[in-house]
Amino acid sequence: MEVQDSQLSVPFASVSGKQVEAVFDGGVLTSDIGSMLLREVESRIGILSRIVEALPDRRHPSYVPACRAALGAGRDHTMSDLISQRVFQIACAYEDANDCDLLRFDPAFKAACGRLPISGTPLASQPTMSRLENGIRRRDLYRIAEALVDGFIASYKKPPNAVVLDIDDTDDEVYGCQQLAMFNGYYGERCYCPLHIYDGRTGRLITTLLRPGARPTGKQIVTVLKRLVKRLREAWPHVRLFLRGDGHFSCPEVHDFCDEQEVYFVLGQTGNARLAQRGHALIEQAKAQYRETGQPVQRFTSFAYQADSWAVPRRIIYKAEITASGQANTRFVVTNLKSSQPSFLYKTVYCARGRMENFIKNHKTFLHSDRTSCHTFEANHFRLLLHSAAYVLMHTLTEKGLRTTQWTHAQFNTIQNRILKVAGRVSELKTKIKLHLPTSFPLKHLYGTILCNLAKAVP
Repeated sequence: MEVQDSQLSVPFASVSGKQVEAVFDGGVLTSDIGSMLLREVESRIGILSRIVEALPDRRHPSYVPACRAALGAGRDHTMSDLISQRVFQIACAYEDANDCDLLRFDPAFKAACGRLPISGTPLASQPTMSRLENGIRRRDLYRIAEALVDGFIASYKKPPNAVVLDIDDTDDEVYGCQQLAMFNGYYGERCYCPLHIYDGRTGRLITTLLRPGARPTGKQIVTVLKRLVKRLREAWPHVRLFLRGDGHFSCPEVHDFCDEQEVYFVLGQTGNARLAQRGHALIEQAKAQYRETGQPVQRFTSFAYQADSWAVPRRIIYKAEITASGQANTRFVVTNLKSSQPSFLYKTVYCARGRMENFIKNHKTFLHSDRTSCHTFEANHFRLLLHSAAYVLMHTLTEKGLRTTQWTHAQFNTIQNRILKVAGRVSELKTKIKLHLPTSFPLKHLYGTILCNLAKAVP
């Protein structure tokens, strides 16, 4: 165990005439008992095990525990230990590899990684973790991305009838000389633009992809979709796939691919003079109605439109809206769905993609997946995938473990602060390990509910 500075004391204001002093001699304590819940989630879904299987261990045999008996030396950090430690710490809001230097002694994280919390050897330090990140190759990244997709497929007990593929990118600002980082004029900063794909109905992560700081071309989007659709169809031959995304994903290559692969799409469409002319009559009607009633107006229509770069005409959904302040707000959506009403396609189908902003917020803001501060592109991509694995654990904990509770739709930072970051004392007995939580913990009954729900919902 790390030697603690038990002589350090912090004075506080007196209480009822008595001096108050904090001393750091409380013994074997942790502030992250909730990491054991993440271990329970992993034991049932195995997302970290899939990632470990996708990663070859290229370390010298003398540093691999399996060879210690033969060589008489070695380190106590298997690939499984390293991945588990890093992802559990990310999920508990310790996103930096530097945090490993102190948390390697934390009894809760040691127990979560399968080590005895007191007598067990410490976890990996920051240099060990950094060597892992910088030893990743591009082929490894592809296999990990496949492991995430396979984990998504395994999250369904039976094949779903349909899957909504919500696709979007986001800005990941960088401050150093990271490889392939570029200045993006839209965001006004030097950044990466990682690509996120989620199941739009459940919020389950399908996969993520780190990209240079430029919007993807149609050909690049199709390259990703081609591999993803193939893998989903291999697992679920009869599943109906729906692609949903913003306007910059509306490209002729994407349209044609979706037609060839029988993938339905509802994509935002950037306006232009020709489209505005087609919708002119409807927006004028909406303005007239607003002048008459003084109330907000929304009207919808659809029409066929073919851009010069499109092989065939496409169906355009047009929204003509006058807001409460009297401002015109027009939107265009392109789709290959023929029968549904324009208002339904826009309001119910397309606008539902707004939930994806919360998915990315959980991933980027609360799990800090934009902490891509390594020099090499491969190391930063690996970091993004590790944060994606943490997202899978947290989402499963929320969706399955917290179902039927008031926390079912809570954001990840709320789960971290209220459920994972719980202080406790750890004792290691001859036949058991005891976690002593505060008697006044207000959510003491929730832990039992989580474990019960996980046992029922996750095979």
